[in-house]
Amino acid sequence: MSEEGKPVSFDGLACPLPLAEHPTVQMAHGGGGRMSQKLVGGMFLEAFDNPVLRTLHDGALVELGGARLAFSTDSFVIRPLFFPGGDIGSLAVHGTVNDVAMCGARPLVISAAFILEEGFPMEDLWRITRSMKGAAADAGVTVVTGDTKVVDRGKGDGVYINTSGLGLLQDGVEISPLRARPGDVVLLSGAIAVHGIAIMSVREGLEFETRLESDSAALNSMVASLLETAGEDVHVLRDPTRGGVASALNEIAAGAGVGIRLDEASIPISEEVRGGCEILGLDPLYVANEGKCLAIVERSAADATLAAMREHPRGGEAAIIGEVVAEPAGTVVLHSRIGGERIVDMLSGEQLPRIC
Repeated sequence: MSEEGKPVSFDGLACPLPLAEHPTVQMAHGGGGRMSQKLVGGMFLEAFDNPVLRTLHDGALVELGGARLAFSTDSFVIRPLFFPGGDIGSLAVHGTVNDVAMCGARPLVISAAFILEEGFPMEDLWRITRSMKGAAADAGVTVVTGDTKVVDRGKGDGVYINTSGLGLLQDGVEISPLRARPGDVVLLSGAIAVHGIAIMSVREGLEFETRLESDSAALNSMVASLLETAGEDVHVLRDPTRGGVASALNEIAAGAGVGIRLDEASIPISEEVRGGCEILGLDPLYVANEGKCLAIVERSAADATLAAMREHPRGGEAAIIGEVVAEPAGTVVLHSRIGGERIVDMLSGEQLPRIC
């Protein structure tokens, strides 16, 4: 800001973000909530605005040489690096494979870039790369390029990983967060908040009667089954990672200009996760998932899509959890178990740091 309180200009361009409110980057800017939205919309979208980026999809849909492609990139900074059910390596593969799949594409190849901190144990790096190799093989993708950088001791938190993915879309597949429309049905492939609470249980020393593991998994085979079953009736796909189911559905509602009504009693959640959320004071709707899929489909295709989800090894607990309505536009409303209703808004800040 200038001394007069006006936005500072660079090359004739004024930053549209309210810099006086947040003159420095905050952890909440990466939490998937309202502050993340402001950063993306006010800084990055303003700087790089184009029709492809403007859709704010899980990946970019582009046409090259007559082929329809989906391209996505993601960075992973999770702590701890190893957790029940996975590690940063398998998570990086799953995250990018799923982002490409949520565009309706078949993931083909990925890249892997490592930022390593001086002093990081080679044994741990070997374990991570073996995990990535296995996850890529299971998902049917190949790591075809990458990069490695090393930073000074104390400057890198062990290891950060960036992965990018490329996938091919079949003719007739049109998946976009802008395609949600009144009358559509909202489906969820399984129990929510498993990944986030598995991570927090390690950090906070929580113990459960049964071992709670992350739900991190590649979902491309499930998506392929859904598209084979329902085809053009599948309008929107989304993996509710940072910010959970609530944030993902808020983004869809705002982008498509529709409302979404949820039935709390229909949303699958395990007792262990419910108890963990109560102990930690968290709303499971906002807790991250890494192996669950939201699908918004034509009402006439809802039952068939649900059946296809449940037939998949990762979709046994799939459920219809709500519907798309015309009003109130841009709003998610939850019908509670006790009969009341509440607005499920975007979090203003951050709920769970470093869970992806």
